Amino acid sequence: MSDLKGQVVLMFFGFTTCPDVCPTTLADAKRILTSLDEDAEEVVYLFISVDPERDTPEALEKYVNNFHPAIVGLTGTPEELAAVWKDYGIFVNKVPLENSSLGYTMEHTARSYLVDSDGNLRLTYAYGTPYQSILEDVRQLLKEMRE
Repeated sequence: MSDLKGQVVLMFFGFTTCPDVCPTTLADAKRILTSLDEDAEEVVYLFISVDPERDTPEALEKYVNNFHPAIVGLTGTPEELAAVWKDYGIFVNKVPLENSSLGYTMEHTARSYLVDSDGNLRLTYAYGTPYQSILEDVRQLLKEMRE
């Protein structure tokens, strides 16, 4: 986060083989970033993996680029990610799937996080929060940052 000071940050924790919550959230991220026009340059959207076993940097890059090229996919070792999950109170649970070629799925906290340009966590959003509400908050933080 220290590398992102001076920018507004939106974060979501998910995984590339997620069937519903993650792609829906990233579709909203695309709407937010597209609606910001030139202001999008001052906003970073991070998609942080909860499945380091499958979410390689290459898989994450391909996945997030399907939604918007400005979305940054991040992964790491299980230990590195566990520390970040703990910092943000992210619940992560690997669930075996019988009779599935995937083998397992991931249960995880489905909240989005909004961090201001000073690195302070300002708001969190439950899954399903209308993207327009998040967009309004992002615009407010951008306005505050410029004042």
